[in-house]
Amino acid sequence: MATIQETAVIKARMDRIPSALSPELVKRIATDRASGYVNPYRCNDDQVIRRIDRAADKGTLMRPAFMRDTEKILHLPAYTRYAGKTQVFSFRSNDDLSRRGLHVQLVSRIARDIGRALGLNCDLIEAIGLGHDLGHTPFGHAGERFLNDIYHERTGRYFFHNVQSVRVLDALYGRNVSLQTLDGVLCHNGEYEQRVFELSDMGSFDQFDQTVEDCIATGYSAIEHLRPMTLEGCVVRISDILAYVGRDRQDAIAAGLLSPDAFDDDLGGAYNSWILTHASIDIVEHSYGKPRIEMSEDLFEEIRRAKRENYEKIYSKGGIEGDSEVELREAFVKLYDRCLQDINEGDESSYIFKHHISRIEQQLSYYNRTYTWQNDKDQAVVDYIASMTDGYFCELTSKDVVRHPLVQKIVQAYDEYEKKAKPENHSGRAKSTTRKRRENK
Repeated sequence: MATIQETAVIKARMDRIPSALSPELVKRIATDRASGYVNPYRCNDDQVIRRIDRAADKGTLMRPAFMRDTEKILHLPAYTRYAGKTQVFSFRSNDDLSRRGLHVQLVSRIARDIGRALGLNCDLIEAIGLGHDLGHTPFGHAGERFLNDIYHERTGRYFFHNVQSVRVLDALYGRNVSLQTLDGVLCHNGEYEQRVFELSDMGSFDQFDQTVEDCIATGYSAIEHLRPMTLEGCVVRISDILAYVGRDRQDAIAAGLLSPDAFDDDLGGAYNSWILTHASIDIVEHSYGKPRIEMSEDLFEEIRRAKRENYEKIYSKGGIEGDSEVELREAFVKLYDRCLQDINEGDESSYIFKHHISRIEQQLSYYNRTYTWQNDKDQAVVDYIASMTDGYFCELTSKDVVRHPLVQKIVQAYDEYEKKAKPENHSGRAKSTTRKRRENK
């Protein structure tokens, strides 16, 4: 816990971050809107870049170019599975805790608020916001870490959820999503905060494809230097941080992991409202009319502080840890090995064929594209595992694929949390764990 003096310093910094736009900026924005001013740095619909120039993807009055991207995303099976994927907390039956589906909606909502004030393209913002985590693994960042370790050991390549999200949109479903949306998805990684976001010079799919390959081949050294090509992508990247830094705190309190007075700023769960309001105002105040997105030094330092506190008090304790981490990691290894074995043996009765390869092949056939899983079997296994919900993973490993005692412990953890759930805290909303595990496949 922070000392009284440290808390005072934190609060003094927070007090310097405004809760409302300055009168000068309010007047400027009102004047600009009345005159029909258009932000010259926004990404307009006529600037859309797609791999294939198809008539069916042309923007119209009712369905502008980037709105089409949002619609493509909403109808993907991967989007449906958001609801069954961990945001932070796994093995908990509390239905009030955030899942990844809520997270992407919050990111999209926050980013649209900021983008509207700045005069940016909110259709593009929505597409990036809703699509940015489509490649996320089951069990959140713990699952991402496990899958990366296995994949890297086997191939020397790296797995990142943002890169996999691009793969879902661009390669696995053939939806011809725009370069601007794909770029925003790739560059969204909110783990790398910046005070000022200058745009990249990305302008073609050749450049983009090389950037993706660099991420896969070199890892964090490439990821941490990603910069969006649009202001819209920059806004989503900042909003990703804003969406989780306060909400994850609320979830930690709801989960009983921490008490409201455990945080150094003395705001408890109310911090979520504070950061969303003050950060949005600060970013608009410092970015309006500029070819970049930036924030004040005070806000930048506050975001970094809040993230550090979350890592210390929540993420290191609230997700997968201890024996559960060891067991879950081993389950990932065994599932990976079994899926790879089934592919090498050509066992078309296995679930990787029935639930993944055949379905992806069918999806791509609608667009005259093919799934070349035979050319990279490790990638096919990664595609399958990354697509799973938490419940499907447990169901599959416990009954159909791994058949190992350790995964029974993982499934048991679900059941134990279910039994411990207190109806008065959940308003009767706790559901059957078994039923949850049968969803989305």
